[in-house]
Amino acid sequence: MSNRLALCTLVCALALGCSGDKAKELIEMAEFEERQMNMPHAKQLYEDVIRLYPTSKEAETARARLAALIQG
Repeated sequence: MSNRLALCTLVCALALGCSGDKAKELIEMAEFEERQMNMPHAKQLYEDVIRLYPTSKEAETARARLAALIQG
């Protein structure tokens, strides 16, 4: 499992390095991870959005999704 997470993190980092709207891409990746039932990585990505882009509309989305994931 940790190898999969490391690989996914690497792929995400490479993808983020190639684009302009990183907050949006992080949200999209987090949503993908949710659909894949990889909740720890989805939570990590949402937390990254909040930390890196705290005033963005994506941060609002990330806060809402995190709250929903935590409540279960």
